[in-house]
Amino acid sequence: MRFIFFIDHISTWMGKVFAWAILLLTFVVSYEVFMRYVVGAPTTWAYDTSYMLYGTLFMMAGAYALAHNAHVRADVVSRYFPPRVQAGLDLGLYMIFFYPGILALLFYGWDFFALSFRQNEHSSYTPGGPPIYPYKFVIPACAALLALQGVAEVSRCILCLKHGKWPRRLGDVEEVAIPINKQDEILSAQQTPPEDRQ
Repeated sequence: MRFIFFIDHISTWMGKVFAWAILLLTFVVSYEVFMRYVVGAPTTWAYDTSYMLYGTLFMMAGAYALAHNAHVRADVVSRYFPPRVQAGLDLGLYMIFFYPGILALLFYGWDFFALSFRQNEHSSYTPGGPPIYPYKFVIPACAALLALQGVAEVSRCILCLKHGKWPRRLGDVEEVAIPINKQDEILSAQQTPPEDRQ
């Protein structure tokens, strides 16, 4: 479990670091709107900066979402299965679909970045656009993080197959409604007169 949590911590930390791109993106878009419609002098860099920030945020949050089980799942039927059946199904899907897709993204994403780097590619959307190869590096970086988090998810599936229950996740918390309800029962029992408790 420590190994799984270690990977979860890496994915969570990376997700939190890149979440700051939201603030930068908000500032860039707000600044561009102000400059364009109030001052009448639109910027030449806001468009490139905004799509690069948004794409980076979207890609680099993938491992965080996987670590916290936040990806959209079509589990309409599988959620009614016993945990071992769910784990076997998930393990098969990771091996058949997830890893081939992630490895293709890593392999071709690296080629995509390397070609851009060798050509010193710049954005063609604006005159004198910024270099675009750092943005393209996000593709293999995202794939590497997802592959690493995939190791944790496959390990969870194997542990569930072995023990018959899903191991805890980093963000799992105990349900608070149950203790609160029990506390309410205790308080109401204490406030009830002794002759009415029977």
